[in-house]
Amino acid sequence: MPDVRDSRELGGAWAAFQRFGFAAPAPDLAPVVARYWWARWDLRGQPPYRQLIVPQPSVQLTFADDGPPLVRGVPRGRVVFVLEGTGARFGVVFRPGVFRRFLDRPVADLTDRALPASEVFDPPWFVPDPAVDGAGVDVAAVEDFLRGVRSAADPVGDQVAGWVDDIRTSSGLRRVDLAAAHCGVHPRRLQRLFAEHVGVSPKWLIRRYRLHEVTEHLTGRGPDVDWAGLAADLGYVDQAHLTRDFTAMFGEPPTSYAARYEAQE
Repeated sequence: MPDVRDSRELGGAWAAFQRFGFAAPAPDLAPVVARYWWARWDLRGQPPYRQLIVPQPSVQLTFADDGPPLVRGVPRGRVVFVLEGTGARFGVVFRPGVFRRFLDRPVADLTDRALPASEVFDPPWFVPDPAVDGAGVDVAAVEDFLRGVRSAADPVGDQVAGWVDDIRTSSGLRRVDLAAAHCGVHPRRLQRLFAEHVGVSPKWLIRRYRLHEVTEHLTGRGPDVDWAGLAADLGYVDQAHLTRDFTAMFGEPPTSYAARYEAQE
């Protein structure tokens, strides 16, 4: 008998028991921090909820009210967190390409892994108060910590981070050879630099940013989508190719994922 889908996944119903938001870093931290995110939930009287987290090409430092701070490498596929009771999480999203300066090894060594933050950052370590504000932590304390552990400049990492930004914002860089030519390096050199500083391959990153356009489309328009037209707009040969790529990365086909969004009037 097939599994029955949790109705709380559908049509934005998850918003009834959880809140989330984003915040920008202080200007002096913007070269290394892309953004902060926070989430809080209240599932008292309800069964646990499986929260789908889609993969992002960033290393993150996460704080939770039920465990130690963690450094999470780039996940190459979807991640599911089980939410139950009440809780809160806060995350620091580092710019893709810059986290190598905090490590004594390639960022690829963190891919698909989560390590205690105390194994990555030098002491003194701290755990922010999870009940300070609606975001779950004292952001100023987190930023003071980041300033304290911020290492010396990494010109190569900064250059790679700039290349990642170019790939994210340019629809013309949808193949590795085109991205390598844009960056002025051989494709194999680009692959090595991405393993060292980003943690994933250029091919994976290009595919992820292209599929991000699908989720952006759903955010603005809801689940009623012309999938064949969208596939063509994104440069896919056909809808089936888009479906294969999306399912491989997100763990479900785009039509199933789209059901999570509230219909637009």
